[in-house]
Amino acid sequence: MAQRLQDELAAFFFEYDTPRMVLVRNKKVGVVFRLIQLVVLVYVIGWVFVYEKGYQTSSGLISSVSVKLKGLAVTQLPDLGPQVWDVADYVFPAQGDNSFVIMTNFIVTPHQAQGYCAEHPEGGTCTNDSGCTPGKAERKAQGIRTGKCVAFNDTVQTCEIFGWCPVEVDDNVPRPALLQEAENFTLFIKNSISFPRFKVNRRNLVEEVDAAYMRTCLYHKILHPLCPVFKLGYVVQESGQNFSTLAEKGGVVGITIDWNCDLDWHVRHCKPIYEFHGLYEEKNLSPGFNFRFARHFVENGTNHRHLFKVFGIRFDILVDGKAGKFDIIPTMTTIGSGIGIFGVATVLCDLLLLHILPKRHYYKQKKFKYAEHMGPGAGERDPAATSSTLSLRENMKAS
Repeated sequence: MAQRLQDELAAFFFEYDTPRMVLVRNKKVGVVFRLIQLVVLVYVIGWVFVYEKGYQTSSGLISSVSVKLKGLAVTQLPDLGPQVWDVADYVFPAQGDNSFVIMTNFIVTPHQAQGYCAEHPEGGTCTNDSGCTPGKAERKAQGIRTGKCVAFNDTVQTCEIFGWCPVEVDDNVPRPALLQEAENFTLFIKNSISFPRFKVNRRNLVEEVDAAYMRTCLYHKILHPLCPVFKLGYVVQESGQNFSTLAEKGGVVGITIDWNCDLDWHVRHCKPIYEFHGLYEEKNLSPGFNFRFARHFVENGTNHRHLFKVFGIRFDILVDGKAGKFDIIPTMTTIGSGIGIFGVATVLCDLLLLHILPKRHYYKQKKFKYAEHMGPGAGERDPAATSSTLSLRENMKAS
């Protein structure tokens, strides 16, 4: 054991490996070697350099988005009478953020006031006062229970509550949507971006977009791909959804603005690309998008409100992208990596040559040579060379 350990240590400290160049004339190995090199070359040039732009350094962006909407809608409801709806009525929030809701349908509960009334059956039914615990509110309750069981209608009894009365009844969603005109509303998107690493700023109002063009253009992915004014019906259509169906119960639409810029070219070539995505599935457990808001007013000294359950389309504007520019460091790194990948050809051909081909033993003898320091007798014949020569002669005779 000690002798073996000593031999291993001696081999580690006193032996040296050096490459040996062997020229092998073999058509199969030669063709495989050049094919592998060709594949590696195509990968490095085509994919790494041209497609992935491995010669560039990249920078992310910072972005700001604001929106403006235009359009009018008219409704005629028994409780509210004729009413015109403008931007201040149907856009939430009003300041035009990158995430906003367009009201397309609603259920109104008019002239509510604080008082006592029967709870909606969803808040809990009862048969007598013992089923109504005073001061308690169920999850779907619209007020605080008083402890009395009263008639909600001719057939159902519910607990009396103190709250906004009469209670909201939202069982029947209007069909078609009340603000069907929203399909023709227009959305103006202003997007400013910056690539801080390269100190480059851009807006989606690019050189081709001027005041005269904006007054008449509407975005179209082929005819007007740079117009920043969008028709809501077209946006929903491009997201793969039906506007009339979506308007009834609401939904979510994503608008993405992609900035992928090659700053080795003039900055005017850095332009946005708009895409639209439907983020709503009708088969979901809780389909649609809705929320509530109230309009408060005072009548005869009493506070009142109109309660609206709003169904709308939520638009989320997402900005993404990056910019690239030539840099010597990633260029040299990519070149070095590509040169290293060429070593794969040598490894695979050595595997084929030394372990698979019929004459693999002959090629092993030609590739590997054992040399040992022989001392002062430099003229002594190398046994490894003699063995190699004999093997070569035997192979030549055999062939």
